[in-house]
Amino acid sequence: MSADSPPPDRRPDTLLPDAYAELRRRAEDYLRRERADHTLQPTALVHEAYAKLVDGDSDHPYRDRAHFVASSARAMREILVDHARAKGAQKRGANAARVTLHEAATPADRGVDLLELHEALTRLAELDARKARMVELRFFGGLTIDEIAAELGVSHMTVSNDWRMAQAWLSRELGLTE
Repeated sequence: MSADSPPPDRRPDTLLPDAYAELRRRAEDYLRRERADHTLQPTALVHEAYAKLVDGDSDHPYRDRAHFVASSARAMREILVDHARAKGAQKRGANAARVTLHEAATPADRGVDLLELHEALTRLAELDARKARMVELRFFGGLTIDEIAAELGVSHMTVSNDWRMAQAWLSRELGLTE
């Protein structure tokens, strides 16, 4: 290991085995909410996300497992959005990929088009990048409030407040409010 190489325990190839089961479970959850004829499989989604992360640089350092999972979540989001676009999902169309915002949705069981969510998160990032990143970590990464606080370097209370504000904003943007 050269002086410039990250510690071995912070490289993707050493973090993936510990995080793989969690990432695969999340990929299954995402794909379960997709349309029935979706061609991506959970294992393929995790592997594509990993390939996107390393992209020829297997020594890319991560602070810890949570940072790796958060980065994987972003990669999975990008892959799902790219896949939805490639398959010609129409905005608000019957064949559009649908996802559930869990507790962000009002009511909780209402779904939202994946491309609409992506566009809304892009608009939110223009207004408040931290809130958009927090939603991404929570929704796509499945991180807890405490894990998000550590990842973003803010307090638990800040994440809780941001989460509530982001839920309300997304619900309004996505037409989920009554």
